[in-house]
Amino acid sequence: MGSEGPKAVTIHVTGFKKFQGVAENPTETIVSNLKDFVEKRGLPPGATLGSCTILETAGDGALPLLYQTLESCISKTDISSHEQIIWLHLGVNSGAPKFAIEQQAVNEATFRCPDELGWQPQQVPIVSEDGGTTRAREVLYVLI
Repeated sequence: MGSEGPKAVTIHVTGFKKFQGVAENPTETIVSNLKDFVEKRGLPPGATLGSCTILETAGDGALPLLYQTLESCISKTDISSHEQIIWLHLGVNSGAPKFAIEQQAVNEATFRCPDELGWQPQQVPIVSEDGGTTRAREVLYVLI
C-alpha cells in the first residue's frame, strides 16, 4: 500500500487574448511560453503539461474553442489509468496589484464593457443549465 508511487497528473492550461484596456494580456504571454519553459525546467515526477490554449476574450465567443479543447483532451485520457487531470485557467484583473486565486465562482456574467466580439451581458447566467445567477461554487485550492 502506498508503494505505487505518485499518480500521473496532466495539467491543461488556458489563458485569454488581449481585451479592451489590456492590449498585451499577460496570460497570453504565459500560456504561449509555457511549453518551452517546461521543456527547459521540467515538472515534478508524474506531472505532464497537456494542452496550452489561448482563448478569445469573449464570453460566448470563447466557448467553441474551449469545448473543442475539453473534448480533445478528454478523448486522449485513458479513464482506466486513474490519471488526475487539472484544468488551470489564467484570467486577468487589470486593476489587481498582485496575483490572486479566486475562492468562489458565481454563475453570473456582467461585463462593464463589451468583450472582443461586442457581447456585453448584464446579470446573465454563464451556464444556464447550472442554475440562476445566484449559484456559487466553492473552489478548492492548495498552496505549496
